[in-house]
Amino acid sequence: MNILNSDKAPEPVGAYPHARKVGNLLFLSGVGPRKRGSKEIPGVTLDTQGNIVSYDIEQQCHSVFQNVRYVLEASGSKWENLVDVTVFLTNMKKDFPIFNKIYAEYFKENQPCRTTIEINALPTPIAIELKCIATI
Repeated sequence: MNILNSDKAPEPVGAYPHARKVGNLLFLSGVGPRKRGSKEIPGVTLDTQGNIVSYDIEQQCHSVFQNVRYVLEASGSKWENLVDVTVFLTNMKKDFPIFNKIYAEYFKENQPCRTTIEINALPTPIAIELKCIATI
């Protein structure tokens, strides 16, 4: 099994790689919308204690899709090779309609299997995270 990392995607927040290659499959660790080299999260406003005051799910969607693309490309794969996407949202009722519209724009040609789950929180103050499987 090969461990793979991208020099463009945000650094992992724990002890895990961006992806692992097993045979012709690529398994991505959870990818969020953070920017590499900083704690900046597009569209997020935090209070002095680091709690989310407001966020823009549209900005986070575009950023997380870009970060997934960075990991895929650094690993020898590409967007069109995605076969399964698990989506974690912290507010399904509010964010799903916007996410679903943006997702459809990114996946016009290739439509991987998808599961969308609402969760309480993510490890950093983000509203979306993707877990993906692609072919190489």
